[in-house]
Amino acid sequence: MFRSAVTAVRRSRARCHGAGVLALCASGAAVLALVAPSAWAAPSGQGAPSAHTAPARPTPQVYEPPAGAQAGSGHTAARRHTGPEIHRFLTWFYGTHGPDRRQRQYFVSDLLKRKQAQHPDRDVILCAQNTPRDIEVGPVTTAQSAGFGWATVTAYWADGTASTSTAYVALDSHPIELHDVVCAQ
Repeated sequence: MFRSAVTAVRRSRARCHGAGVLALCASGAAVLALVAPSAWAAPSGQGAPSAHTAPARPTPQVYEPPAGAQAGSGHTAARRHTGPEIHRFLTWFYGTHGPDRRQRQYFVSDLLKRKQAQHPDRDVILCAQNTPRDIEVGPVTTAQSAGFGWATVTAYWADGTASTSTAYVALDSHPIELHDVVCAQ
């Protein structure tokens, strides 16, 4: 957008040699005023210059280790999942009526698969024996020190009742997967 605005101003200037000089130049200035400041070129690591203030001294660059890096460990750990990523995953995984067979096969931890094998009479992912009418995933909490993120999952049933469970995701699971589910009593 910025380049097209500059091109338009240059063309306007070229035509600014007649009776409509002021009108054309004013339109060019208006186009420049509409260009978002974030589109202006700025040196790497510095914010865009303000249209109303003189540039300040350069902001010092602050080193920030990559996400998941452990200070002093000598190596960089794999990137960890964030709260919003976990929420998107759980919302996709549970959907409206629960995960399908493919999701259960590829996006569930071995621990949870063993737990399901020990309880064949009920669905340990949904904490139920039948299919819910709707499912809602609450806000995600992450604990970097524990290595997990979790959210409350609420299932709404045809009889008007609701049940809750807590779904856990390991922050460093790649690909992301449902690690465990704890059913509310």
